[in-house]
Amino acid sequence: MTDIDRTPLRRHRRNRVLIQVACVAVTAFVAVPLYLVALAAFSTRAALDRFPLSLLPTDVSTETIGRFLASTGIVASLGNSLIVGFGALVLSTAVGVPAAYALARYAFRGKDSYQLFLLFTRALPIVVLSVPLAQLFLVSGIYDTTYAVILLHAALALPTTILITASVFVSVPVDVEEAARVFGCTPAQAFRQVVAPMALPGIAAASIFTFVLSWNEVLGASILTLNRRTLPAQVLTSLGESPLAYRFAGGFALVVPALLFIAVMRRWLTNMWGTTIR
Repeated sequence: MTDIDRTPLRRHRRNRVLIQVACVAVTAFVAVPLYLVALAAFSTRAALDRFPLSLLPTDVSTETIGRFLASTGIVASLGNSLIVGFGALVLSTAVGVPAAYALARYAFRGKDSYQLFLLFTRALPIVVLSVPLAQLFLVSGIYDTTYAVILLHAALALPTTILITASVFVSVPVDVEEAARVFGCTPAQAFRQVVAPMALPGIAAASIFTFVLSWNEVLGASILTLNRRTLPAQVLTSLGESPLAYRFAGGFALVVPALLFIAVMRRWLTNMWGTTIR
């Protein structure tokens, strides 16, 4: 009786165990700092000054996070962040989705070079863009306004919006769009009634990705504004000399939108990347 070589099976099991261990390690690397920030944000000042620090939520209190939210400029900067985030989302989607559709559906000279050129905006450091834009906005009279930050964030998000939504449009069959044209739809109607609904999850994922990018951007907003700063810029400038507890509260307030994004859009993002890779 011939012996069965179980070496490939053992190797496969060992690789699966190593992958699982790596996933647990990466998850812990991300989750542990988030847990510590949340623990410090909802602990009392006495608990934070105690040594050694407790890793369990023994003294839970909303005093620190409450005083942080009641600080001067925090609520206003939160409103500015929402305005800038949704403004950049609308502008980048309005410009990026038609460009992505053209990129996915039409062949033209320099198409590959155009896609590479789109990435150059993200390749440049943000300070290289912010300083000339600050001078331009000073001359045009929109410096220290939410409009200036919206334009900057929309410009930063456009490459991602165009490339992601273009890959989504590629996955929509051309035959479906042509069938709509046969039944009397104009090109605009075929796009609005057939193509856009089929690509809506990818468009929504790219739009929310844009919002999170705008929410977390801090350097450009700090350079382009003085009195109308977004929440990250306000936290950066106001918490430099603040007690450690308030820094943790500020960090927790900045992390929450990203966590909500991951929780809500996890399924759509997985489907979108699967479409892109295929």
